[in-house]
Amino acid sequence: MRNLCLLAVPFFLLFCSPPEEELPLPNILWITSEDNSPFAGCYGDDFATTPNMDKLAAEGFLYTHAYANAPVCAPTRNTIITGVYANSGGHEHMRSYYDKSSVVKLYPEYLREAGYYCTNNQKEDFNINPDMTKNVWDELGKEAHYKNRPEGKPFFAIFNATISHESSIHDRTPVEDLRHRPEDVTLPPYHPDTPDMRHDWAQYYDKIEDMDTWMGGVLRELEESGEKENTIIFYYGDHGGVLARSKRFVYESGTRVPFIVYIPEKYKHLYPAEVPGSKVDRLISFVDLVPTLLSIIGIDIPEYLQGHAFLGQQKTEDPEYAYMFRGRMDERYDMSRAVRDQKYRYIKNYMPYRIYGQYIDYLWRAPSIRSWEAAYQAGECDSVQSIFWNTKPVEELYDTENDPWEVRNLALDPDYKDVLNRMRAANRDWVLGINDAGFIPEGTLVDLTEGLSPYDYMRSGEVDLLQLVDAAEYVTNPSPDLQKLIKMLESPDPALCYWGATGLLILGQAGLSAKGSLMKVANSATHNGAIVAAECLYQMGEEAIGQQALLRALNSSNPFIRGHALNVVDYVQDNSPEMRQAVTDMVKRIGEFKRHNYDLRMAKFLFSKWQIDPQSLGIDMNW
Repeated sequence: MRNLCLLAVPFFLLFCSPPEEELPLPNILWITSEDNSPFAGCYGDDFATTPNMDKLAAEGFLYTHAYANAPVCAPTRNTIITGVYANSGGHEHMRSYYDKSSVVKLYPEYLREAGYYCTNNQKEDFNINPDMTKNVWDELGKEAHYKNRPEGKPFFAIFNATISHESSIHDRTPVEDLRHRPEDVTLPPYHPDTPDMRHDWAQYYDKIEDMDTWMGGVLRELEESGEKENTIIFYYGDHGGVLARSKRFVYESGTRVPFIVYIPEKYKHLYPAEVPGSKVDRLISFVDLVPTLLSIIGIDIPEYLQGHAFLGQQKTEDPEYAYMFRGRMDERYDMSRAVRDQKYRYIKNYMPYRIYGQYIDYLWRAPSIRSWEAAYQAGECDSVQSIFWNTKPVEELYDTENDPWEVRNLALDPDYKDVLNRMRAANRDWVLGINDAGFIPEGTLVDLTEGLSPYDYMRSGEVDLLQLVDAAEYVTNPSPDLQKLIKMLESPDPALCYWGATGLLILGQAGLSAKGSLMKVANSATHNGAIVAAECLYQMGEEAIGQQALLRALNSSNPFIRGHALNVVDYVQDNSPEMRQAVTDMVKRIGEFKRHNYDLRMAKFLFSKWQIDPQSLGIDMNW
């Protein structure tokens, strides 16, 4: 039963007088903006122009340690709507659209069952099979509005702005029209001082100001409706952004977000601090939103939810950590996990053989990153600015209080050994505790889960996750035993085979004696392990055998096997007639481009790199 009087909880002493009548359910308004870090006056950024955000913070509660669990939209939104980490449900890869488990409910379902009228204006992109998200809202679209609800119903309403989205810096605003001056920008230490970099930063601050103006309109409309004092307001950015090394990367710049909650006085028993205008330093992340909603409206929080309520009767003690993840970003594969406490950020890179700055079509539409790449290639970047274009360390550790831009990696500093060990253990406990599906490579996971959701598969008893996590940690550690890697490579478990091949790829020429086993896998399998084995063979001078494995992969019906193979084609620089023909045949076979055909995006990139005009081949790739 709903009880709005808070119980005593550890470390807090909260009192409220029982009301004579139970308070009505509050309306709940979510104002969300895309791709923005806390660049706002209320967060101490004096270059930002955000009067509406600042006013809301003065009336509400500003969370100083709020995080997106993924640094990109679709996996983040999956985590938000399910209350389950996207990498736990197998949805960590960008726009993968897999089935969700029937165990996992979407939060509008809970709210509607509780009597709420739920509107979404307008954002989906939940990284779930779209057939499984139909009809979860009372209204969805540009006209969706709480004003349309039946009389007497409480509302839950989302208003989402795309104004600050990454695409806002793709088209150049003339410098004379910019309100924030490029010469006044303070650049992060990892960005070179180029005219395009300064322009994109200034233009982005203009877009944040435009977003703030839009936000003011939404708040003004609520006040004019007479519902402000009946409505709890959440404002947050959906992840960090947008200039290179923010969005898509599990740093502060990619995951820390602005997050403000306004609570009317009639619901002051929900206050997270004594008075409005306060800052709250509790670690929160988006996986906490569903349990917090349920706690506010008095619904028991189901055990499968993986976050912690930070408001309401079921509010928990402050968590020690927030967790983040990175999988495939559009057409490029990578895998990282991150842990954040109040001071430090730990990152584990499971694909350290890839550079940070992998070319991604959408990211490269911004003039700033193209100027950064050109500066690096011209030898104009310093040691910090050059890191982005190099392969990654296996582990990263940053003191975010003293190094807010996270440019000094402390992972090898003996003075921080205890912190490193603690946070390394926290990462391991987390990935095992949530049944992290990312330890099975995407193409293999698709093949293994046919007819079953990844969430259910990971809990079916068919997966030895401990073995896979142990393997992933072992192969990325210094000096692994070669025979142990070969044993993994030869395993009938395709995921374990993948990690064995990964270890050999990291070893490079030091793994030459494993060539026979690599040939066997490359010749006999078409899963991700065989693709990594093929890359190893190219490194070892066995291009012909490696190529045959990649050619077979390009004929796969699995788009994520094809996409992985095309990534390897790029990295091994196979520009042979046979490979060109195979890529051409693949594109013609697939035909129509769709939003999530990332294998076709890779093919388009390869054609450009090879200086081939697809139209000369009878292929229309003008997307």
